[in-house]
Amino acid sequence: MKPKENTFTLTFLGGAGTVTGSKILIETPQKKVLIDCGLFQGLKELRKHNWEDFPIDPSSIDELILTHAHLDHCGYIPLLVKKGFKGSIHCTYPSKELAEIILLDSAKIQEEDAERASRYNYSKHSKPEPLYKIADVVIAMKQFVPHDLHEWIIVDENIKFQLLNAGHILGSSFVDLRVHDKKIVFSGDIGRKDPMLMYPPAKIEDADYIVLESTYGDRVHEIADVKSELLKVINETYQNRGVLMIPSFAVERTQELIYLLYQLRLEDKLPKIPIYLDSPMGIHSSNVYNSYQDWQNISHYELSNMYSDVIFISNFEQSKATVADKHPKIILAGSGMMEGGRILHYMNQHIENEKNTLLFVGFQGEGTRGRAILEGSPEIKFFGEYRQVNCQIRSISSLSAHADQGEMLDWLRNFKKAPTKIFLNHGEPHQTDALRAKIEFEFDWSIEIPKLNQQYTLT
Repeated sequence: MKPKENTFTLTFLGGAGTVTGSKILIETPQKKVLIDCGLFQGLKELRKHNWEDFPIDPSSIDELILTHAHLDHCGYIPLLVKKGFKGSIHCTYPSKELAEIILLDSAKIQEEDAERASRYNYSKHSKPEPLYKIADVVIAMKQFVPHDLHEWIIVDENIKFQLLNAGHILGSSFVDLRVHDKKIVFSGDIGRKDPMLMYPPAKIEDADYIVLESTYGDRVHEIADVKSELLKVINETYQNRGVLMIPSFAVERTQELIYLLYQLRLEDKLPKIPIYLDSPMGIHSSNVYNSYQDWQNISHYELSNMYSDVIFISNFEQSKATVADKHPKIILAGSGMMEGGRILHYMNQHIENEKNTLLFVGFQGEGTRGRAILEGSPEIKFFGEYRQVNCQIRSISSLSAHADQGEMLDWLRNFKKAPTKIFLNHGEPHQTDALRAKIEFEFDWSIEIPKLNQQYTLT
């Protein structure tokens, strides 16, 4: 049967049944447009997808639209380019700068991990190789084309789109995509209703189809005084004469924590304890935040002064010395889920001492070291060896850049009429199903939960 003239397809190449690897393909007879191009992280069975052949020929994709610069949304881009993608990569101006920082760091970590695995012979492969190298990132960045919010970008006579503020991290956006006469909204990751640094997400009143994330679809963030919770953990660790280690996402979470510490210092509540940011990516990202003050809903004075008490660790020798030092201190270091980065060196030195504290301040994906520790694993493996988890484990769950179930429902209430269909993605099965049940109960809207590589024909 010949397809109708105005039909197009939606294929979920990632981010289906999981919070990682976001990739959604929109295809008309004339064009292929990819929304996001993320890396699979966490469980080994997910990470294996990164090494498999891409589901379609990358050279056949015409355009790529990036919602924001987190690795689970942009981390596969250098590999896509390496495999033949030659189109433009559209995003906001801050997203371009942050994506370059994040991708260069990702490539560097992969190169270092491969070299370390080869040197110490703890890989199953005779010659461990990174997914991509720094040189691949440099090549891929040449294809980025940044845009302002609300700027219409014309792909062809049937496809156009604009980017709208998503309030999740600096530069994050919804994609308002028009295909023929249909409007499809891709949420990317939705920010909180009242973010700490960002402006709240844009309100959208209509769409024919919505692709909606469901990371926290099963829960409501606690209404908590995050600053007081953070101070309590700091004081506990300081009284123990211990080291407070915070695995922190370099983009948004690091800046939020520094802002909270700045406020505590102004209120004269912090003990006399040094604060270190040992994350090259976190330092570079903070500089980008300072360059885009108009994206942020705090004063220019605060942005200019909030880093004044933080010691930036700029080189590896300084990092090694700080790792070895056992005096009380606060360490912010990547990566946020402890899948790599300098936080592992601090863990290697301090995880077995009960005086020290490991504080989680963000979502820990299934299969990550962070999730294993949070769920009570007595030992953890890194650098090819197991370490006993004897340090204190704390978590501040309400410090999140993701909208919770209630905030996503509030965002949906802005729609004046029911969309034809909502596709729930970017969530683990329990979270996605919980959000499905709430949307159906409150709105009685039609919901689909896509599986990996599932395709839908839309009209």
